[in-house]
Amino acid sequence: MRTAWRWFGEAIAVAVALVLLYQLWLFAHVLWWIDHNPATTSFMEAGLARQQEKHPDAELRHKWVPYDRISIHLKRAIVAAEDARFLDHEGFDVEGIQTAVEKNLKKGRLVAGGSTISQQLAKNLFLSSERSFIRKGQEAVITLMIEATWSKRRILEVYLNVIEWGNGIYGAEAAARRYYKTSAANLNRDQAARMAAMVPNPRWYENHRSSRAYQRRVGVIRRYMGSARVPR
Repeated sequence: MRTAWRWFGEAIAVAVALVLLYQLWLFAHVLWWIDHNPATTSFMEAGLARQQEKHPDAELRHKWVPYDRISIHLKRAIVAAEDARFLDHEGFDVEGIQTAVEKNLKKGRLVAGGSTISQQLAKNLFLSSERSFIRKGQEAVITLMIEATWSKRRILEVYLNVIEWGNGIYGAEAAARRYYKTSAANLNRDQAARMAAMVPNPRWYENHRSSRAYQRRVGVIRRYMGSARVPR
């Protein structure tokens, strides 16, 4: 019996050590990306695999552009659409989380996340799109790492450069070229609102931008983006 308990204790110790090593690995990447741009992300890799299932030679469309070469309209539209209190919180929007918890309890499963831009970035960089409490827990840890070491400007810069904007389309530059034949720097107010409206479900909206739900979302974003505060 003692031998069994000893083996159990050792197994627990090994498991804890592996979890801590993984957290250190994550934190090392977060520190590296303070001033180095991610070449790829977990979501990009999953997207490429999905594309190559149908077309083995498929490639992602993605081009990094610095923060100053992204339209102020798009920055404001994204903050208005995804995280209105982006500059005020430290990674978590308490009101948004409370609303999400109420929805989840009502449905009896995870249907809403109340995620901030920082949380969405953490998920995009390292995790998957599955909904689970374990994944949300890991997302929270990574969010704390990012908020503790990156500026808000850097968080928004990386976010705008890595999020999905359609099948195989990642980042503001590739999306601006795909939808408006222009650069991320030259997006006007209307184009920015329309791109921001795609973010919650980009692969669906890529081919359904005439839907009523999309048009309503664009209208709401237009209404609030002028007052959205973004990092300089």
